[in-house]
Amino acid sequence: MPGVLRGRAGVVGVALAALVLGLVVLAAAVPSLLTSRSPTATDPVGALAGPGTAHWFGTDQLGRDVYARVVFGTRSALLIGFGATVLGACGGAVLGLTAGLGGRVVDQVLMRLADVLLALPPLLLGLLVVAVLGGGTVEVMIAVAVAFVPPYGRVVRAETMVVRRSGYVEAAVGTGLRRWRLILRHILPNTLGSLLVLATVGFGGALISSSVLSFLGLGPRPPEPDWGSMLSEGRDFLSVAWWLGVFPGLALTVTVIAVNVLGRGAQARLGGGRLR
Repeated sequence: MPGVLRGRAGVVGVALAALVLGLVVLAAAVPSLLTSRSPTATDPVGALAGPGTAHWFGTDQLGRDVYARVVFGTRSALLIGFGATVLGACGGAVLGLTAGLGGRVVDQVLMRLADVLLALPPLLLGLLVVAVLGGGTVEVMIAVAVAFVPPYGRVVRAETMVVRRSGYVEAAVGTGLRRWRLILRHILPNTLGSLLVLATVGFGGALISSSVLSFLGLGPRPPEPDWGSMLSEGRDFLSVAWWLGVFPGLALTVTVIAVNVLGRGAQARLGGGRLR
């Protein structure tokens, strides 16, 4: 019975997470369905108004509607997080396949380089990349992606080492199948499962990392709404307007939890134990 209850609780948790993530994606794709207010329209007379019927999440120091800014800021957060995850996964796939198939010397060099990058905290590595490229949406996306390439690469490399020794790959080599066809037909498809599960879990981390960089003023430029920049603005008004930081923080937290629940569910269903 406990196992059944845990199973049912897990199903309910995944369903709720999917619902939350669906609403987040809807807000990013068509924010006008969730609010008719402009996220950049100012109203100095109504500045720092508390949450109420007129403004569900209150207004900020310029009189802008916080709810509208949270909704419209979803697009920026998901764009950077998703883009960074895709770039990081693609870079990790190239790194892992090259290390796993390139021979002992290539493997040692690439894995030692990955170890050096893994020794650096992702935020510090992201800051170093932004320092070189400059701030902005695309630059933050690239910075976060670079920080996630090494762990993705190690997973792909481990899967590649296993797959390349399998019987069907050795049989394909024996038939004279060209190397690039061998990689595309047999090796890459069998490494994508673990990579996709890890990327799903890592998407939440990409959201947090991008929001931290935006919090430091390195993300999208004002007045474009963004959760990280809203948190940065709200810290100066916590004593008089708590809602400026609480609501974008809740949006980020709930989104990350929903993504992690779905990712862990996929990891458990697809047998992602090797990702630990």
